[in-house]
Amino acid sequence: MSTSPNPRTPISSTPILRTVLVWSGTVTAILAVVGAVVGFLVAGTTGLWSALAGVLVAAVFLGITGASILIANRWFGDPLYVPIFFGIVMGGWILKFVVFIVILLVLRGQPWIEPRVFFVAAVVSVLASLAVDVVVMVRMRVPHVSDVELPTDPDAGDRRDDESDGS
Repeated sequence: MSTSPNPRTPISSTPILRTVLVWSGTVTAILAVVGAVVGFLVAGTTGLWSALAGVLVAAVFLGITGASILIANRWFGDPLYVPIFFGIVMGGWILKFVVFIVILLVLRGQPWIEPRVFFVAAVVSVLASLAVDVVVMVRMRVPHVSDVELPTDPDAGDRRDDESDGS
């Protein structure tokens, strides 16, 4: 009996992650517009660009995780799926860490960045993304036991209900 999933069967997290990425993109677009307007009202053109940069940075970093898992899921069913999956996801996290440090070093001290507006826009974007994650997870209907292929032959396996034990 094989409990390994069929490689052609999509993994249960794929539709969830796709939905999260679509909703996150929509929320990011809305936050970019609202952030740009509020940033402009608070700090002029500098605030506008700061808010857009904060929303964009948060969206890119949050999107890398979902995208890396979706990319890694393409190897689902492969005997090397687990090391490939963790290699891609950990590589994405390391990439995010390095890019985050580089972005902060580049943006630090830029004349077109208002630090408070940038910070608030980034934090609001992260919180909105977390809210999207929660809403999608609550609304998706995924069975508690998924990605398992049950045997189709009732005689397969270690069934012994028709045999006597000799006592």
